Amino acid sequence: MDSLKNTVINFLKKYDMYYEDIHFNENRDVFLKEMEDGLCGNESSLKMIPTYISVEGEIPVNEPVIVMDAGGTNFRVAVVSFNEKLEPTISDYNVYPMPGSDKEISKEEFYDTVVDYIEPVINKSKKIGFCFSYPTEVLPNKDGKVLQLSKQVKINGIVGDIIGENLIKRIKERGLDGDKKIVILNDTVATLLGGKISSPKKVFDSYIGFILGTGTNTCYIEDICNIKKISNITDSKNMIINIESGGFANIKRGLIDKEMDMETVDKNQYIFEKMISGRYLGPVIFNVIKKACDEGILSKEFSSNIAKVDMLPLPEVSEFLEYPYFQNILSSCCANDNDRLILFYLIDFIIERAAKLVAINLAAVIVKSQKGNNPLKPICITADGSTFYKLKDFRKKLDFYVKKYINDEMGYYIEFTKIDNAPIVGAAVAGLIN
Repeated sequence: MDSLKNTVINFLKKYDMYYEDIHFNENRDVFLKEMEDGLCGNESSLKMIPTYISVEGEIPVNEPVIVMDAGGTNFRVAVVSFNEKLEPTISDYNVYPMPGSDKEISKEEFYDTVVDYIEPVINKSKKIGFCFSYPTEVLPNKDGKVLQLSKQVKINGIVGDIIGENLIKRIKERGLDGDKKIVILNDTVATLLGGKISSPKKVFDSYIGFILGTGTNTCYIEDICNIKKISNITDSKNMIINIESGGFANIKRGLIDKEMDMETVDKNQYIFEKMISGRYLGPVIFNVIKKACDEGILSKEFSSNIAKVDMLPLPEVSEFLEYPYFQNILSSCCANDNDRLILFYLIDFIIERAAKLVAINLAAVIVKSQKGNNPLKPICITADGSTFYKLKDFRKKLDFYVKKYINDEMGYYIEFTKIDNAPIVGAAVAGLIN
C-alpha cells in the first residue's frame, strides 16, 4: 500500500501537483501583497472592488424590505423582515425565469420583465436589496454599473447601464411607486452579510464571505483609510471589499493545471479558481488520471476503459471516494483494487491541495483584516457553495490547515457558518442597513 502511495506522490511531484510542495506562509504573503496592491490601485490580479456597503448599523426589527436575486437561470423575488432574535421571515417568495436566459432580449424588455416580477410587492417597502451576481461596478450611492453578463444570459445593450437608476425610471414610467432606495450587491457580499444574523448570541470580531461552488470568491471588511484607490470616501469607517479571489494569478501552477487551462475558453484567467472550484476540479482530476495512465501507473484495462469517458464531473469524483466499489464512472473503469487505491490517492491529494489553497486564501484575508486574534471573538466566515459542503473530505482537510496554520501558527480564530437562502437574506440585510 505504501509503495502505491509513494508511486502516486512521485508522479504528482514530477508534474508539480503535490500539495506538500505548496509553501503555506510564502503563498499567503504573496496573496496578501496582491490584496494591498489592489487596494492602492496598483497592478494586481486581485481586483479588490469597493462595494460601498457597510456592516455597521443595527438591523431594524420587523421592517420589510423587497429583495431580488438575479442568478444564472432564476430570478427570485421576496419580502424579508427580521424579528427581535434576528430570525428572517421570508414572504411573497416567487421564483421566475432569469430574463435573457432562454433567448436574447433588449434591455427595455429586461427592465419591463423585472417590474412585472416585483409589481405584486412594490408597495411593501421603500427599500430594495438587489443581489445581482454579474460583473458590476458598484457606485458610491450603492447602485451598480453593469460591466458584462455571463454567456448564459443575453440582454442586448445593458452593459454600461446603471441598473438601479434605470429600474426605478421604468417603475415610474409604469405608473408605480418609484420612491425607492436600491442597494446592489453580489452573492459573495450577500453571503458575508448573512453572517450578521447567523448567531445573535455571539460576538464576532469581523465577517468574511466565502463562496466555493462552481466558482469561487471572497469578500471581507476593510477600513476606509486603507482603500487608497477611492477618493469619494463615505461616512462609514469601513466597507466590504469584493476581492474577486478566483482571479489570483501569482500562484505556482502544476504542469497539468496549465494543460487543463489551455482547454478552457478563458485561458490564463481565473487561475486560482481553476485550481480549487467545482467547475474545474473535475477536469483537473480527469487530466491527472489520464496522465497517470500515460505513465503506466494504472492498469491497461483501466486506461482502455477511461479512454471511453468524455468528461468527469466533480460529483462523480466525490461519489467514487465515498463508494469506491459502487457502480460509478470511475469504479466501473477499475480492473482491480490497485487501480482503486491509486485512483483514491490521486484524487485525495488533489483535493488536499485545494483545501490547502483555500486555507492560504482565507489566511491572507484574515491577516489583512487584522481581526480575530481573540478566541472569544472569532471572525465569522459565512461559507456557501456545493464544493465547500459536498466534496468528500474537503471540509475535514480544510479544518486541518485552519488549525495548523491559522490557529496554532498565526494566532487567529474563525468560525464557519452556513446561512439558508444566503443571497436573499444577505440582500435583505444590505437593503435595510445601507
